[in-house]
Amino acid sequence: MAMLKKILFLIAFAIGALAAIVSMQPSHYRITRSATIQVPPEGVFPFVNDFHNWGQWSPWEKLDPNMKKTFSGPKSGVGAVYSWVGNSDAGEGRMTLEESSANDRIVIKLEFIKPFESMSVTTFLFRPEAQGTSVTWEMRGENNFMAKAFALFMDMDKMVGSDFEKGLAQLKSAAEAAKR
Repeated sequence: MAMLKKILFLIAFAIGALAAIVSMQPSHYRITRSATIQVPPEGVFPFVNDFHNWGQWSPWEKLDPNMKKTFSGPKSGVGAVYSWVGNSDAGEGRMTLEESSANDRIVIKLEFIKPFESMSVTTFLFRPEAQGTSVTWEMRGENNFMAKAFALFMDMDKMVGSDFEKGLAQLKSAAEAAKR
């Protein structure tokens, strides 16, 4: 009986220690990547400002060829909404364009419904440069307990950041091809 108490105590201690470690993880996250596109801002901005164009460059569009997409609100700009329901890779979610300053800035509310619920804010900044446009893609949000636990085993910046890098490369290709 004493041995069982010791084992239960060790298990409870381990669970408590793990919970303490998880709770000390950062409560906010920020992922950001940038790329230079050889097109002026007015040639890049519409690819992001109109959700109908995301199929040309978004790194997640090809995760599920049978993904059900729904567009509502205005065709582009503030109030445009893009919802999707897909396989386990694509999940289910919704993006709402909340701010759109022509050729300068776009802010999107990103809500995931499945496989897990979360909300983040995604911002795109378009800055003119001598070679074209510097596009910065940023996502910010809060980590709940489960997200903090997940972060112990997975590097979200590396995982999502690589998708941002792929998306920016595809945005560059699409915008530069459209310029020709």
